[in-house]
This record gives sequence, structure tokens and C-alpha cells, in this order.
Amino acid sequence: MLVAAAAALLALLALSGWRPYDRLTWLMEVLPVMIALPVMAATYRRHPLTPLLYACIFVHCAILMLGGAYTYARVPLGFVLQEWLQLDRNPYDKIGHFAQGFVPAMVAREILLRGAYVRGRRMLAFLVGCVVLAISATYELIEWGAAVALGQGADEFLGTQGDPWDTQSDMLMALIGAVCALLILSRWHDRQIAALAATRAPEVTRAPDAASPPGGR
Repeated sequence: MLVAAAAALLALLALSGWRPYDRLTWLMEVLPVMIALPVMAATYRRHPLTPLLYACIFVHCAILMLGGAYTYARVPLGFVLQEWLQLDRNPYDKIGHFAQGFVPAMVAREILLRGAYVRGRRMLAFLVGCVVLAISATYELIEWGAAVALGQGADEFLGTQGDPWDTQSDMLMALIGAVCALLILSRWHDRQIAALAATRAPEVTRAPDAASPPGGR
């Protein structure tokens, strides 16, 4: 299954880079995919992730590659949503930033739990939110750096579409994505972490203790 998913991602990556709207924008948008795929392949045997997290990463990669191929302001799906919701701009960029919070939240959650770095659901949720906002802020700094370095050439990468509050709304969407991930997937994620721990005895892996108080230390 994972081999098929990896092959599908490589095919989508090649397809997105065949004739992108803007080559430089495509490269900047899909660079995280180009980094993530080799890292996951290299660490698969020693540090496999949960199936749920692999699925989330797959979807996020697809979102990035689609945005890179068309640029976020020109993705056809975004125009459909724009017309349907009667919006002033193509909202695909916000979908991307929602995913930028949703998926990294699950990555951070898995690392914190499997490494036994934190106990207690409230502290776990707080730290996951902090990680997501830090990643989102870093990405906005990268966008700012691209704008300074490339000038108008960075417009396609920024995708602000004239919104003066684009940076703030991007970070808000990332935070909303993280909250949604925690609310929707936490219990499912806990079960998969426990199942993975059962098959990897040497690795210390633990999900939050259901009997522990909500504000556990």
C-alpha cells in the first residue's frame, strides 16, 4: 500500500511539473514534497509512521502539488468554490494553509507521544498548537523573504490576491486546521499509535492515558 502511494505521489509530482503555470513557483511550492518523500523512505524501516499520518501526508502533498502546478490563485477547484460560496477571491490558498495546520499537527502529535515527551491531553494540545503556529509563522517569513528577493516575481508564490491581511488569515487557517485535526482524529490516532507500539516492542511508544486527568502534567 505504501509503495503504491509513494509511486502515485511521484507520478503526481512529475505531472504537476510537466507544464506548470510558473516554474519557479512550482519549485517553491513542491519543495516540501521533494524533501518529505526521501526522508520518509529513509526512515520507514526504523521509524515507521502510523497509517493515518501517512494518509494525511499524502493528501497534503497532493494539495501542494496541485497548487504548484496552477499557482494557488489559479487552481480550478478554487474557482468552483469561489463561485459556489460567492467569495471575492480564489480560496484554494486557504485550503493549503488549513492543511498546513492539520497535517503538521498530526506529525507533531505523533512525535510528542511516541517520544513520551509530554503527558496530559491539555499540554499535548497546547504544544501541538505552538508547533503549528511556529511552522506557519516560519512559512510566512519565507514568503516575505521571497517577496523581498524576487519583487513582483514572487506574486504567484505569495498568492495574496490583494488581501492586506493575508498573512494573518493564513496563520488563522493553520490554527483552525490544527484544532480540527485534534478534535477529529485524536482517538483514532491514539489507537494506531498503540497498535504500532505493540508491533515494535523495543520502541517506547505510548498514547495519552485515558485514566489520567484532562490537565495531567
